[in-house]
Formats: sequence, C-alpha cells, structure tokens
Amino acid sequence: MNIKEIQIPTFLKRIFNGRNTVISIPYLWLLFLFLFPFIIVLKISFAQPVLAMPPYTDLLKWGESWWPTIQASFDSYLFLFSDSLYIHAYLSSLKIAIISTILTLIIGYSIAYSVAKAPTQWRAILLMLIILPFWTSFLIRVYAWIGILKTEGLLNLALTTIGIIDKPLIIMNTDLAVYIGIVYSYLPFMILPLYANLEKMDMSLLEAAADLGCRPLKTFWTVTIPLSLPGILAGCFLVFIPVMGEFVIPDLLGGSETLMIGKVLWGEFFYNRDWPVASAVAIILLAILVVPIMFYQKSQEKAIS
Repeated sequence: MNIKEIQIPTFLKRIFNGRNTVISIPYLWLLFLFLFPFIIVLKISFAQPVLAMPPYTDLLKWGESWWPTIQASFDSYLFLFSDSLYIHAYLSSLKIAIISTILTLIIGYSIAYSVAKAPTQWRAILLMLIILPFWTSFLIRVYAWIGILKTEGLLNLALTTIGIIDKPLIIMNTDLAVYIGIVYSYLPFMILPLYANLEKMDMSLLEAAADLGCRPLKTFWTVTIPLSLPGILAGCFLVFIPVMGEFVIPDLLGGSETLMIGKVLWGEFFYNRDWPVASAVAIILLAILVVPIMFYQKSQEKAIS
C-alpha cells in the first residue's frame, strides 16, 4: 500500500493540529503539576495517621467484593478548627501577608513610577538593577540579612559608629525582621508588573489634566492610580499569595513567636510526621488563596470587556 493512500481519521487531525497542540501544553502542565498533586494531597487529608510508611491509611480498602470501601475521615479538619494554634497561624499569616503587601506596594510603586519616568536610555539599566538580586540564590539573600540585622551585625555597627544609637537594636527574631526580609525578597514581583503598566500609560492625559488646572497630587490620584490599577492588582497578588505560605523567611529571620502557616506545615510534615493534618493545613490554605485569585480573574474579565 502506498503511504500517500493512508487516510488519517478526522478526529485525529483535529486533535493533533498545530493550534490544539500548542493550547494543550499549558493544560497538560497544569494537569500533571497541579491537579494530580492536589488530588494526592486532598486524598491524604482524609486519611488517618499511622506509624508506617507511608504514615497514613489508604483511602480505599479492597475487600472480598469487587467494590472498594472508602475510609474517609474528617478528623484532621476538625482537629484544625478545634486547636487555636492553627487558627492563630492562619490569622498571623494573613496579617503578615497583608502588611507586607501594603509595604511592598508603597515602595514598589515609587520605584516603578521613577523608572517609568526615567529617560529611555536609563530604563534598561534600572530594570537590570531591579532583576539583579534574582541572579543570587534566594536562601543566600535571606542569610545575608542575618549578618545585617543581628545584634553585632552591619546595621548596628554602622549606627553605633555614626553615634545614632548607644546600644545595639534588637531586630533579629522579631516580626520587623520578617517584614524586612519579605519586602526585600518580593519587591521585584511588585515593581515589574507596575512598571509594565506605567510604561504604557499615555502621558498626554497627565498633560491634559495639568492644562485643565489639576494639581499634580490630584492628577496622580485621579489619573495615574486608576490607569495603573491592573498593575497594582497583579503586583499585590504576586506578593500576597506566596507570602501567605512563606516558610524560609519567618524561619530564618523570625523568632519562635513569629507564627506563620508555612512553619506549621513544615513542622507537621517533618517533625510530627502527621501527614493527614499537614495535608489538611495545605488544603485550607489553598482554599483561602483561591478567593483573591477568583477576585483577580473577575476584575480582569471586567477590564477586558
């Protein structure tokens, strides 16, 4: 048979055409790297902890019949809501994430606005300086702040040498050190979407507002801020969502009293080896983060329409 005479079924042509193949790549990525791991974690959250490997019971028990018996348990979720430690950890993480996002927005907006207003030949250099910290390991950058913020660190040494303070400041192992580490680490995630939005803004609108007698501060609040709102939302979500589950920064810079859900999650998995409770903690955290994600999607749909 001649190869040219082989007929490819129509449905296969539709599946394997170029457009569908390209579209299927992100869906397959989400399927294998998000949906499947989420299902596994969800399954573990309904199990019971046991002293075995793996340290949890099977969700499905196969007996003599053809149909398996479901052994789902809600004990892990009931335990979370009955213990004030976990509720406090969620609330503390939410507080730290909100405050950190606000601080990052204030600092990041001023930097992004300055870069967008800078001469064209300087913008690439300024953006490179913003992205430059990403060339170093995240863990090394956080460790560097320990050398800066500790009692005998560079910051206290500089302030004591200048004569501003008489005795070293206690910054390490406090919430202030956590805020400093978070704002420093996540600042580029706020600056870049803001700059991308501000750089495309039509500056003639600002000139028109000035010609109509609008003062610069009022122009900023009535023209610049509304036009840059998509960048503000994108930057806030890029900071808020990962900060909610942050573990490295509060563990290295925060003290024992700095309670965040990421530290609790790590402790349940690796110290208590209570995988069902740890999985339930992760599922509830994901449910909390889905709310702002859905809000962002709705706002984007309104903006497009």
